Amino acid sequence: MAESLSFRPIRLEDDAAMASIIRAVMPEFGADGPGFAIHDLEVDAMCASYSVPGAAYFVVETAEGSVIGGGGVAKLDGGDSGVCELRKMYFLPEARGTGMGEKLLRHCLSTAKDLGYKTCYLETLTGMDAAMRLYEKVGFQKLCAPMGATGHGGCDRWFAREL
Repeated sequence: MAESLSFRPIRLEDDAAMASIIRAVMPEFGADGPGFAIHDLEVDAMCASYSVPGAAYFVVETAEGSVIGGGGVAKLDGGDSGVCELRKMYFLPEARGTGMGEKLLRHCLSTAKDLGYKTCYLETLTGMDAAMRLYEKVGFQKLCAPMGATGHGGCDRWFAREL
């Protein structure tokens, strides 16, 4: 299936699909209570939220044009100017295990570097084991505490990677 998947920059018409994906995937991993990104205002306006300087978001779509995942980068809220955050990288089950996660992650890291960031930070939680294996595979290092001020107190695992 990986051959039939591609990614591209988010468009306004993708907002509803990405909000639906985020709201479906996060509860799978117990990330639907307070302190999780599912409650961020940008969930309903992803295109506008990532159409600002220093930010980029990409959607994963099937050959038929169905959006089945996405991920992006933006400046880390409350962080140094050289630090971005990998944000809202979620995939429906049909996109998982296809290799698209690694492709999109590497593209996001390249984009972050092109945007001038020096470090990429991310937050996740216990139980997202496949995601954490991917993060470590591409060079992210575990941190002992969160960075910035994301408001995502429900996350209990933090990683960073130099770009």
